[in-house]
Amino acid sequence: MEVFLAGVALGFASGVSPGPLLALVITTTLSRGLLKGISVAIAPLLTDLPIIVIMLTVVSQVSTSVVAALSICGAFVVAWFGYKSLKSARTTHLADLEDSPTDAHPWRQGALVNVLNPAPWLFWSTVGAPLLVVTWRESPSGAALFLLGFYLLLIGMKVALAVALASARHRINDRGYQAILIGAGAMLIVFAVLLAYQGVQALIN
Repeated sequence: MEVFLAGVALGFASGVSPGPLLALVITTTLSRGLLKGISVAIAPLLTDLPIIVIMLTVVSQVSTSVVAALSICGAFVVAWFGYKSLKSARTTHLADLEDSPTDAHPWRQGALVNVLNPAPWLFWSTVGAPLLVVTWRESPSGAALFLLGFYLLLIGMKVALAVALASARHRINDRGYQAILIGAGAMLIVFAVLLAYQGVQALIN
């Protein structure tokens, strides 16, 4: 259950944090409708697979102490993401996320944006892959639960935003979105502390 909740927390924070893919979801939904917006939102389901496979292949070949050290590095990465989310909450406006071009194939554009975005590569190399390797060694089902929780919220939050924008654009204001960012940032920082603690414990033991 803990690994599932960890996946949920990370997925939620990643799902609502400002970035090129979220901006594209908002832009596409507003300009081309709900289904096109959702097609962009689900792009990570396929585009993340090669990233995960590459990072898992690398991380699984190293020793436990190296994985623990990567987890500690990952804690700093997660804390940085949390700080950026909290910082964005003060200045981000929904209108700022709407200034992004669209093309005739929104899913293709979403996939390209996600693959070229350094954030997924950074996350899976320092946080996701080490956590998955450690969890898999203890419980393969736990690793599956982590992935389920992560993508359920990562995709779910973007889809939920697309649905909300398509059905009731006026109900989503800057203050509400900024409050979500604050919650996501705080959640990331708490998880970073737990991740660092687990990494230190693994090194000591």
